[in-house]
Amino acid sequence: MKLSNQLVIKKALNKIIAPWYSIPLIDRWLLGQIIPPMIFAISAFTVISLSVGVMFDLIRKIVEFGLPLFLALKVLFFSLPSFLVLSFPMAVLLSTLLAYGKLSSNSELLALKSLGIKTSRIISPAIALSIFMTGLTFYFNDNLVPASNKLAEATLRGGMGGSFSLEKGKSNIMFSRYGSRINSSTQKTTKRNNYLTHIFYASRYEKNLMKKVTLLDFSRQDFQQILKAKTGRFDKKNSSWIFSEGSILSIDPSGQTTNIQFKEYTYPFVEGPLELAKVPKDANEMSLKQALKAETIYRKTGNIKEIRRIQVRIQEKFTLPCACLVFGLIGSSLGSKSNLRSSKSQGFGLSVILILIYYVMSFVFSSFGVKGLINPIFAAWLPVLISLAGGIYLLRKSSSF
Repeated sequence: MKLSNQLVIKKALNKIIAPWYSIPLIDRWLLGQIIPPMIFAISAFTVISLSVGVMFDLIRKIVEFGLPLFLALKVLFFSLPSFLVLSFPMAVLLSTLLAYGKLSSNSELLALKSLGIKTSRIISPAIALSIFMTGLTFYFNDNLVPASNKLAEATLRGGMGGSFSLEKGKSNIMFSRYGSRINSSTQKTTKRNNYLTHIFYASRYEKNLMKKVTLLDFSRQDFQQILKAKTGRFDKKNSSWIFSEGSILSIDPSGQTTNIQFKEYTYPFVEGPLELAKVPKDANEMSLKQALKAETIYRKTGNIKEIRRIQVRIQEKFTLPCACLVFGLIGSSLGSKSNLRSSKSQGFGLSVILILIYYVMSFVFSSFGVKGLINPIFAAWLPVLISLAGGIYLLRKSSSF
C-alpha cells in the first residue's frame, strides 16, 4: 500500500516538473542564474518601497490615532500588490545585470561565445522571463491593484473610526452637456448638435447624493435657467433628477426674471453627472475596463484635459508592464558585455540610475501628453520605444565583443 502511494506521488511530481525538463539545458542553466537574484530583488525593492510608502505612515497612525496593530498589518498586506507592480520591472533589471555580470566575470559567457553561441541566443531566456514578468505585472496592475487599494482604504477607514477622518466621496463635480438648442419664439430645434446646453456642478458627491448643486440650462435660445438646490439625487426609473430645497431663476428673451422656490423639484436630465462622480480619482484605482469607461464619460463632458489625462493613463496600463521587457533587454545586454565586471553593489547602483532615468523620462512625456504638447498615446509609449532602441543598441554592441 505504501509503495503504491509512493508511485502515485512520484508520478504527480514528474508531471509537475516535466515542463521544466522539456526546456533546453542551456536555458535551464541561465534561468537558474537569473531567478534567485530576481526573487531577492523583488523582496528588497518591495520592502524598501513599502516601508517608505505605507509602513512609516501606519506606524504614525498606530501611535497617534490608536490604529489597532492587526488592522495595520491588514492594510499593509492589501497595499502589497500596488508596490509589487513597481518592484517587478526593477527586479528584472537588477537580476539580469547581476546574473549576466557574474557569468561575464567568470568568463562563462566567453566560453559560450567560443562555442559559436550568439549573444542574442544567450540572453533569450532573460527576454522570455521578462515577457512572462510583463504579463504578470499587467495581471497584477489590472486585476489585483484596484481591488486591493480599495480594501486597504476601507480597512484603514474602519480601523480609525471617529478618531481620524479619511476623505469620502468626491468634490467639485462638473458635467457639461452638448447638443441642439430650441428657438424660444418658433419652438424649432437647431440642426447643429455641438451647442453647450447644460452645465451641472455639485460641490460634493456623497452617499448617492449631490450636494450644493447648480445647474445652468442653455437649451433654449435667448432663455436661460439657473437651478440651485441643497441636494440632488438621480431617479433611474424616470431618468430624471430630484432636487431638494432650492430655487429656479429664469431669464426670458426680454430680460425679465422670475424666481421660484421649491422643496422638491423633478428635472429631466441625463445620468452623466452621477457617472462622473463615481469615476475614481486615481487611475491606479481603475481596471483597464473602468478606465475605458471613464474615457467615454469624460468625452461626454467635453473636458479636453481630463480626456487627455485618462488616455495617457490607459496607455500606461500597458507601458508599465512593458518596463519589464525593456529592463530585461537592457540588463541582459549590459551584463553580457565581456568587459563588464559587476559586483552586487555596482549592479544595484547601475540599476537605480537606469530606473531613475526611465521613470523620469516617463513622467516628463506623460506630462507633455496631458498638456497636449504630444499625442497622449505617443507620449505614453515614447519612453518604451526609446528604451527598447537603447537596449537593441547595447545588444549589438555586446555581440561585437
